[in-house]
Order: sequence, then structure tokens, then C-alpha cells
Amino acid sequence: MTVILDRPYEFVPPYHGNLWPTMIQKLRLIDRHLARRENVIDCEIRHADRFAESIAAGHSVLLTPNHCRYADPIVLGWLGREVNTHLFAMASWHLFNTTSFEAFALRRMGAFSIFREGNDRQAIEAAINILISGERPLMLFPEGTTNRTNDLLKPLLEGVTFIARTAAKKRAKLNGGRVVVHPVGLKYLCIGDACAWADEQLRQLERALSWQPSPKSLAPNDLLPRLLRVSEAYLALKEIEHVGKASAGDLRPRRDALIEHLLTQCESRYDLSVPSTDGVRDRVRRIRSAVSTTYFALPASEQTPEPYTRDAEAADLAQFLLSFPDEYLLPGQITDTRIVETIQRIQEAIYGKAKETMPMKVVIEVDEAIDVPAERAPRGETDPLLCQLDERLRTMLVGLSNEARPFESNAPANLLSTSNPS
Repeated sequence: MTVILDRPYEFVPPYHGNLWPTMIQKLRLIDRHLARRENVIDCEIRHADRFAESIAAGHSVLLTPNHCRYADPIVLGWLGREVNTHLFAMASWHLFNTTSFEAFALRRMGAFSIFREGNDRQAIEAAINILISGERPLMLFPEGTTNRTNDLLKPLLEGVTFIARTAAKKRAKLNGGRVVVHPVGLKYLCIGDACAWADEQLRQLERALSWQPSPKSLAPNDLLPRLLRVSEAYLALKEIEHVGKASAGDLRPRRDALIEHLLTQCESRYDLSVPSTDGVRDRVRRIRSAVSTTYFALPASEQTPEPYTRDAEAADLAQFLLSFPDEYLLPGQITDTRIVETIQRIQEAIYGKAKETMPMKVVIEVDEAIDVPAERAPRGETDPLLCQLDERLRTMLVGLSNEARPFESNAPANLLSTSNPS
């Protein structure tokens, strides 16, 4: 669960010293962590010179990568090392509430907290001040959250360009300096045999579901129906848990119906109105905020976390179910990385954590700098800067997605529109 009910939010400010991040880089602790915890063992950095040129020119730099894996903030340390700079990064408050060591390490590496359940002015001001000073480049993930769909970009949050524009205006007044944005494309590529890996992981999932494991097979035509069956089993279990029974039919409408059930149940408990323009992510964000606000408004003697924990987990589940995109496993578009990502999402659902046993290489591609205007965004329309950032990131991801190995099959493979061919 990502809503913290153990204690009220306390802003974790950025650490401005250079000793710790320098030691972390020199001792190659990033490399060790990524290899041991994430199995990311190789890196290819493209166009780092664009980033270096912006730093050399004295610009304040905002890096805006796509966000597809938990490893993303750490792998950007490799880019920092390439151009000989440290980075600041905004990170969700729940990441500072795992272990005391991880909280310590996160801050020493340049992370500061953001409270996603409320309007965190301290975090926004910290980000703006970093860009005004130009002390170090700042890294913000404009998608906000991650869900293991490396080839797709989620809608970008307007707060990123608000921070950039506000800093650009103040920096221009202070010393005439500029703020620039570098979109960064991250693409993880499988180093090992995805078919062999998928077969073994599916066999383990089948055992976890008390099924007789399928005969060993490395053929995509055999692996994809098994992946579909496991996906449908997980969805059925969640339908039984939250609705009382499993539905029949295609997975996509069943998924959407379960998402709607989860959200409406929570919204009714907190008397939340739902604007017609709100999507699932907006509704989840509003529920999370209501859970945290309502819980901490209670006297300490009346704070019973269980019902609020259930609501927060229901909202998290709705967002998680949304992370199985309709078009991700369409025939002709299937790659080894998409298969790995889909299996790892199911592992997170069933085990609570993905099994990072597939060796990965990450490609880090830096795009040309985008000058940030000092003026406010036009009212009543989407910020043109946000549109430009969205277009740049999508273009990079399309190109990078073609570098994954095809996972060809003649079998129908859309996990959300094809019934299980039992």
C-alpha cells in the first residue's frame, strides 16, 4: 500500500551536500544495487552530450524521463555520472517509509519527498528553488507513477510544467538565467532468453494457483495462452474478493467493471463527487487524499487503520488493474519485454513483488533541450510546454520500442479482449 497511515506526513528536504553522492558514485554502489535488486546489469547512454552542453552553458536543467520501472530513478544516476554531476529528484513519501536505511540512502542520493495525497507546497517550492539556483539538475517523472508498460506513456501531470515555468520566471528576474527541459527516454531490453524465463515464471504462477503446471514449452503459441489463463485467474479471484463472484466473458469489460466497482464503493464512503472529466487516475488520487485526510483528522484514540487501509488498497488495486493496457499484447506488436513486463505485473499482484530474474539492459536517451518560457501557460487550454514534452517522449518511446526482440505468435494475445480458449 502506498498511502502511509503509520504517521502523518513530514516533508523530507533535499540533501545539499556532495560527500555522500560522490562516495556513492565512486564506490559504484548504484551498479551493485541495480544488479542485485533489479537485475539491470548493463547500460547504454545516448546523446549525453546534449545534457552536458546545457550544464556547461549555465542553464538550470530539468530532466523528465518516462517512468516504467522502480529502477528508473537509480539508473538516472548513470547519466549523472556520465556528465559528472549529481541530481535532485522528487520521490513519493511512501518510499521514505520502507526501511531506515533506504530512507537514509534516498535522501543522500538527492531525493526529497512529495505527498501525493495532498497539496505539498514544500515539495513544490523545493523543486522550484532547485531550478532557480541551478545548483544541480532536477529530475521529475511527469507521469507521476509507474506501472511496467515501458512502450506506453501515461498522461503527463501539469505540475511538472508549472514548476518549470515558475522557476524560469524567477530565475530570469534573478540573474537572467534560463531553465531548459531535457526529455529522457528509458527503455529496458531483455538480455536473456525471454521464452525460457516466461515458461519458468508461468510454471511458478500456476503452482501458486494450485494448478498442475503446464508441460515445459518455449513456443510462443504455448506461452501466450498460459499467460492469458493466469491473468484471467487473478482477475476472477479479485472479482470474488470484492464483488462476491467471478464474471464471465472477455477480460476487458470485466476489468473495467471491477475498477468501477472499487472506485464507486470508496467514493460513496467518503461522499466524493466525481466530475465527468475525471479518469481513473484522478479518481484514485482523490480517494487516496480522502483516506489520508479523514484518518488523520480523527483523534488518536479513534484511529483504527484497518477500514482506511482497505480503502487505500482498493484504490491502489483499481490503478493497478488499469496497468494492463488494451493494446499491449496485440498480435504483431508483441515483444519479449512486453511479455516480461506483463508477467512481472501479475507477480506483483500475487506475490507482492515482481521476480527480477531476467537480466536487463537499460537504454537512456537524452533529447534536445526545450527552452522553458518565463510566462504563465495560457488559461483554459493545455500547457503548450506539456504538449511538447508529451510529443517528444512519445516519439522517443516509439523508436526505442522497436529495439526489443519480437515475440511472434499466431495465437490471439490481447489479454483484455480475448476470452480464454479453454
